[in-house]
Amino acid sequence: MADGFDVVGFDNLNDYYSVELKKKRLALLQEQGLTFHAGDLAVAAEFEQAFSGEPFDAVINLAAQAGVRYSLTNPHAYTHSNLTGFLNVLEACRHRHVPHLIYASSSSVYGANRKLPFSVEDRADHPVSLYGATKKANEMMAHSYASMYGLPSTGLRFFTVYGPWGRPDMALYIFAQAILDGRPIELFNEGKMKRDFTYVDDVVESIVRLIPTIPQRNPNWNGEGGSSPFAHRVYNIGNHSPTELLHFLELIEQGLGKKAIRTMLPMQVGDVEATFADVQALEQAVGFRPETPIEVGIERCMKWFKEYHRLR
Repeated sequence: MADGFDVVGFDNLNDYYSVELKKKRLALLQEQGLTFHAGDLAVAAEFEQAFSGEPFDAVINLAAQAGVRYSLTNPHAYTHSNLTGFLNVLEACRHRHVPHLIYASSSSVYGANRKLPFSVEDRADHPVSLYGATKKANEMMAHSYASMYGLPSTGLRFFTVYGPWGRPDMALYIFAQAILDGRPIELFNEGKMKRDFTYVDDVVESIVRLIPTIPQRNPNWNGEGGSSPFAHRVYNIGNHSPTELLHFLELIEQGLGKKAIRTMLPMQVGDVEATFADVQALEQAVGFRPETPIEVGIERCMKWFKEYHRLR
């Protein structure tokens, strides 16, 4: 909005996590001029509401049923939102000739890959969770629409996004709340897992820079991963600096001034030991790479967390 765009938001405000938190976020955005439509992305007629005004210069789809562990007990939520919902996005963009679709993929598509850092040049054919499989499916669906209908699209493989106003089902929020409540924290793989934690401001900067970076057909395509002969590209959005979960927890402890009670557990089904983003393709495309240090990001998060929960 600061760059002069009229922005339309669409969300179903479901209760996967705190609806109160979602509504407070939304109120802040509406105060700044956001136009909002409530509806279910997987119900085509409801999604059509968002397209009732002026033509869009770009559509940015960040909607999905998120979370690896939730998919173990609620698999149908993922096909509903991530497959049917995404198909509705593609169809709407196709019929309205949207110049650029940007959509959220995930580092989860790399699944069982062992080579680090993960590169868009690598194959991503071995997901280890249903969530990861649906995100890989999104990339393939978008690519097919670029091929069949010439719909330019850009997929963003996000690496463990965190920040103020973040989801309560993410480790940062779970850990902070457990520390305050005096409840033990479960550390899978005994806390030795590493994640490429990516601060939300860096994610937003990446998206904004990519809006005018519209993929083009490439008749000279040589089979490189991440690119295509059609108007479709994929980028990693990560900090290129993995952090061990134990250090992540220690920074939260520092921010709250209180120690955690730790329960060490083995690796859980669907998890991977490490994520690590190669962001060379992103940097070449837009001259930017996420680089907020984890220490700075956690400090900002804990400041927000204490203010939001009115803690001294």
